[in-house]
Amino acid sequence: MDVTDDSFETDVIERSKREPVVVDFWADWCGPCRMLTPVLEQETEAKGIPLAKVDVDANQRIALEYGIRGIPAVKAFRNGHVVSEFVGALPPARVQAFLDELTAPSVADSLADDPEVADALRAGDYEQALATLLARVETVRTPEERDAARETMVRIFQELGQEHPLSAAWRRKLAAAVF
Repeated sequence: MDVTDDSFETDVIERSKREPVVVDFWADWCGPCRMLTPVLEQETEAKGIPLAKVDVDANQRIALEYGIRGIPAVKAFRNGHVVSEFVGALPPARVQAFLDELTAPSVADSLADDPEVADALRAGDYEQALATLLARVETVRTPEERDAARETMVRIFQELGQEHPLSAAWRRKLAAAVF
């Protein structure tokens, strides 16, 4: 779908709260963009991921807002935030790996042996999940338990996206607890 400055909020941000959305920032004059776009179209269609295309020349406000300095630039959105990105034309195998990471099972789905954290994540209470894990980092008895809690927190940061406000706040708390 073609997305504009005016439709970006609805077509990308709001939709990414229900499912991951990949955004291709491109321009008509860009040779690498013309190479990457068919690969993105094929791979996102194969995985059932919506692909939004933003012409940076026609939609300069949104390009500026997301810091587009080089194209093609691809950003993956989940929960209203950028969770992964790359710049430049990648070969199909690298695009597939990018999309595989985006569609990997959620952290909650991988925590069958930790219902307290998994239930908080499934309820969308990331703050409670992170608070529980941070308490474990600070109080557990073995280095293995501490590492497991820390690693789960890092996976949550990745799922939320590094720019998400919770990721930034809890990353600082985790660093203070570990160091």
